[in-house]
This record gives sequence, structure tokens and C-alpha cells, in this order.
Amino acid sequence: MTSPARVFAILDLFTRERPTWHADEINEALGYSRATGYRYVRELVEAGFLQKVTAGRYGLGARIIELDYQLRQSDPVLLAAAPLMPALVAATGLDAVLSAMFGPNRIIDTHRERAAGGLELQYGRGRPRPLLRGASPRVLVAHLPRAALLRLYEEHSAEIAELGHGSTWAEFRTRMAALRADGMALSLGELDPGVGAAAVPIFNGEDEVVGALALVGTVQRLREIGNSQLRAWLDDAAGCIRTALAAAPRA
Repeated sequence: MTSPARVFAILDLFTRERPTWHADEINEALGYSRATGYRYVRELVEAGFLQKVTAGRYGLGARIIELDYQLRQSDPVLLAAAPLMPALVAATGLDAVLSAMFGPNRIIDTHRERAAGGLELQYGRGRPRPLLRGASPRVLVAHLPRAALLRLYEEHSAEIAELGHGSTWAEFRTRMAALRADGMALSLGELDPGVGAAAVPIFNGEDEVVGALALVGTVQRLREIGNSQLRAWLDDAAGCIRTALAAAPRA
């Protein structure tokens, strides 16, 4: 890894299950020398990404909160989609979730509008989603360029085969092409028991996929509604988001 990547790898250690780390524990976990690891931690503290919570122990810093606020105020997909999602929830009685792909293999929910009595879900804003498990991740992966899709397959071929998405590159590519042509993914009980989702891609004005929009509800409710109605609701909302993106002023 380059030095910046080695520095920011430290941030990946901090989780809900383990929110604080001692500098020596960081060095041991990442294989850094004492001098190098301490220097990296000091740089992250100075930049506001880490803060000292007790002697020698660190937690995530305020700069991360500031950047999240900045992203909420400047993300063009979020700014285009969020104002339209309450109407989608009101019309459907389902939760609406916006997701995006950051980099080659990180899928994150960026916004959720909850229906009355909304569901408790495993995933939410800021928590990476599993690749290819759930409707939105599959929609986003299916629209990757061929080279990026091949890299993803090479890195996750065992998981892809286990999930039934193809035991070879040719099978996987064919399945993703079929999903891309169909335009909507359906997930029933893959992540949360009894909970499902239907998702479609969001395109910008240049025909690039910039996110996924999902309707989330109980499996029973989704089956009662039916795929045709789910697709109609989602396609209409995604079209409105695309129009808003195309009309947004460019910096």
C-alpha cells in the first residue's frame, strides 16, 4: 500500500464492536513498526480523524462527522433523490432506500425514508452492504463496466458461487447481463428474515448509473403488491430523480 493507504487503513479498524484502539494494538493488527504506527496515529489526530479518549487509546474524531455533514449537503444524487422519496413512501407504504457504490466494491446506503411503523433493518446510512446480497447491491454490480465486473469476480469468485450467481466468469457475466436487461432486482429474506426489497438503477443525464433506489417491506407485503406495481413505482421515481439530476446546476 502507498503511505496514504497505510495511514487510512487504521480507520478501518474502528467498528461498533470495537470503537477504541491502543496505538500498540493498531501496530500489531496492521503490522506497522512502533515508530511508523505512532506517526500515522499522530497524523490522524492532527487531521481530526482520530481523538485520544484515554491514555494511549483512540477513537474516531470529529472530522468524520464534519465530512458526513458536508457530503449530505453536496452529494448530487442525494440532493436530487431525498426530496422525492417521502412521496414514494406515502404512495407505497414501504420504506424507500437510496444506495450508491463507492469505489470498486463498497456499497453503502446513503438515505432512507421510513414508512409509518417502518422496519428495523441491519443496514443503514454509512454501513457497507454485502456485495450481491440484496436487491440494491445486485443492481449496482450488474451495471459495472466489464473490466470492473471482472475484477470483482476475480476477488469474490468463491462468494459469488456460494450465493448462486455463477461458478464461472461466463456464468456470472451472463447473470449480471440478464439483470441489467431486466432493470429490476428482487430480494426476499436475504438479509433480514421476512424482509424483502425491489430495486432499480438510478441514471444521471449522461446515462451513467449513479445509485440504486429500493422499496423495502415485508416479504408478504411485496408479494401482495406484485412485481409489476413495484417496478412501476420505482421506475417513475427513478425517472424523476434522473430529471432532477439533469436539471441540477453544475459547479
